[in-house]
Amino acid sequence: MFVAAPSKTLLKNTVADIRRRAAEAGRDPRKILIFNLQTVIVGETDAKAKAKFDEYKSYVSYEGAMALISGWTGIDFSQFKPDEPLKHVHTNAIQSAVEAFSTADPSKVWTPKELADWVGIGGFGPLFVGSPETVADLLQEWVEDTDVDGFNLAYALTHETFIDAVELLVPELQKRGVYKKEYAQGTLREKLFGEGPRLPVSHPGSRYRTLANVQKDRAVEHA
Repeated sequence: MFVAAPSKTLLKNTVADIRRRAAEAGRDPRKILIFNLQTVIVGETDAKAKAKFDEYKSYVSYEGAMALISGWTGIDFSQFKPDEPLKHVHTNAIQSAVEAFSTADPSKVWTPKELADWVGIGGFGPLFVGSPETVADLLQEWVEDTDVDGFNLAYALTHETFIDAVELLVPELQKRGVYKKEYAQGTLREKLFGEGPRLPVSHPGSRYRTLANVQKDRAVEHA
């Protein structure tokens, strides 16, 4: 399952809620793997990573970021001044949008410009900048503190972000024993869960392997 929590607190709550709901539905909570959206900017050193981040920021378009946020929220942010505190704009849509971002920093007063800076690199998820050691520390810290299973990497720049992750970050994670060194055989499901290529019998979706069960459920829905 892919989620996009911008803060550690929100991610921890989201993961716990998903696992709780799974258990209530009779499923094994550990059989649901949860991956959070994550952007990493990695350099050989913290200083080089910071320089790379500063360069990326210089290319961020305020208008482009506003268009992106407007598309996400359904709110036309062009009607607001860049430095206008959004907490003073009293509409349900604005309050809901700002609340989502405020989970990352509840004390922060958001403006359109600050929202643009936030999503300008990597989108809605958190952003880690640093050396392979620094970023690996942060990733492991988030796994330990939130119970998330892994990360869905976003990119700041195609394809440089992924090249840096492969060449700089992955070796550090492998050295720590938290990233595979070779691919396992089998389907993606087998790689992720170490079981067979199909849904286990315990999974609700497994009953739909037969057409009879599909037709039975459709008949109940239309009864």
